[in-house]
Amino acid sequence: MSKKNNILTIIYHFIFALTSSVVGAIIASWPLLLVFVVVQKTNRTVNLSLGQVMFNYDQLLWYLIWPFKHRLKMRDLPTSVMAARHFADVKRLFVLAFVAFLCCLVINFWCRKQKSKALKLNKVWALLFLLLPIAILPFALTNFDSFFVVFHHLLFAGSTTWLFDPATDPIINLLTEGFFAACFAVSGVIYELYFAEKLLQR
Repeated sequence: MSKKNNILTIIYHFIFALTSSVVGAIIASWPLLLVFVVVQKTNRTVNLSLGQVMFNYDQLLWYLIWPFKHRLKMRDLPTSVMAARHFADVKRLFVLAFVAFLCCLVINFWCRKQKSKALKLNKVWALLFLLLPIAILPFALTNFDSFFVVFHHLLFAGSTTWLFDPATDPIINLLTEGFFAACFAVSGVIYELYFAEKLLQR
């Protein structure tokens, strides 16, 4: 296998692992929010029933992942102009992640069908990618709030639209720190399992 092919394979696996973790976290966010609302009773802070909260979250999720939906409208929760801009930024990232994930799936399916070994990842790279998140794990575990802030500064550089005011955007009362931490944990587990499987693959 040429050096060029090696580089492409490495990039492919990193993108596939990353987008798999994002897609997995998005899917898991629905049951996670349900659990956190029940346990933390955050629905009371917005004066909504559990069913109403989940219906509004359905509307938010559908907006974030469906590329042809251009306007965010939650039935019971108002959205400020600043929050709408942030959700539009998040939508672009989510749609990009889904598109990249689907492209990786198609490539994977095609290579399996052709019985090609072009996507076989070197175990050294699999181990390096597996260990990569461990560098930030202590910071994330000891101070998730600071980690969350740094994450947003990196992902949304130059923007402060992610700083929600509960008075104008009550959705933030439902999307608690614990909920986001759980979503990050799911994402991390999926990422780690992806490269663990590559490491154990014969």
